[in-house]
Amino acid sequence: MQYVNDWRAVAAATGGADRGTAEDGVRLAYRRAGLAEPERIIWVDSPRAAVEAVEKLTDAGRSVREEVRTRPWAEERRRMYDELGPAGWSALWSATGAQLWETTAALAERIRAGVVADLADVPEDESDVRLVLLDAVLGQHDAAWLAAFDGRGDRLNGLAEVARNAGWWWPYERAVVISERPVALHRDEAGRLDRGDGPALAYRDGFALYAWRGMPVPAEFLDGLADLTPVRIRAEENAELRRVMLEYYGYDRYLAESDAEPVHRDETGVLWRIALEGDEDVVMVEVVNSTPEPDGTHRTYWLRVPPSTRTAKDGVAWTFGVEGEAYAPLRQT
Repeated sequence: MQYVNDWRAVAAATGGADRGTAEDGVRLAYRRAGLAEPERIIWVDSPRAAVEAVEKLTDAGRSVREEVRTRPWAEERRRMYDELGPAGWSALWSATGAQLWETTAALAERIRAGVVADLADVPEDESDVRLVLLDAVLGQHDAAWLAAFDGRGDRLNGLAEVARNAGWWWPYERAVVISERPVALHRDEAGRLDRGDGPALAYRDGFALYAWRGMPVPAEFLDGLADLTPVRIRAEENAELRRVMLEYYGYDRYLAESDAEPVHRDETGVLWRIALEGDEDVVMVEVVNSTPEPDGTHRTYWLRVPPSTRTAKDGVAWTFGVEGEAYAPLRQT
């Protein structure tokens, strides 16, 4: 469905906002909510900067997020639910918003966590920062919900215009704070934040998130990945960071350079085990593709299997969802 592709692009959009169009969307959202247009619209470079700006606002009045975003949203959902019925609404959501929900919700939560980490110098400050974040309308990261309503009425047009052209925004009676979109976004094939040589998400004021295949990592941690050695990997005390190191370095390379010995081999492949202090063993099955490559060579694959795996056949069988005893392929490809 075209709406889904359009809103997927909105959720992942980077680069400068179209400020004029976004501000028109803000004013329309206020009018649709029966509110006077805000007197001031304040632009900032990131959600972190927005929280700081909100904390310094004077004479802005109360938050009107309920009127501008929550109430129209709920009323439109009820209208669509009544119009389509339970099955129809479920089908609509499955075909639209559900396609984007997991990745956009996860990204929004990571941004919240990053803002809290940057601004809460002591644990006592966390609640204040989180309260400000609760007032935010998520702009482009509301794409999942907006995809479900696109083309089905104009009640949410103001919210949609802001989302297409800007980042998060904070609506108050007399003032609005709007964040620019990120300048860079890097994700893996599963939609998780992922970059090995810099920030996976970055805003132009320096607010950034670092991650490897979805796992948050310190910025300085990435700087050392290019110089990894098996000794350095084994010396890492943080089990999660050690897993990142192994993935980046390559299990096969680590095994080769560690002079590891296979623990089992049979007709299906070779079973290897990497013992890690303070963490579960990493167990891999080395298998060779029986179908030759165009140059006549046979490609080797490494399959991660559960630590309890005891034979290569059990490991290969596990990847097919069967027990080792039941794994008896008639033909290999």
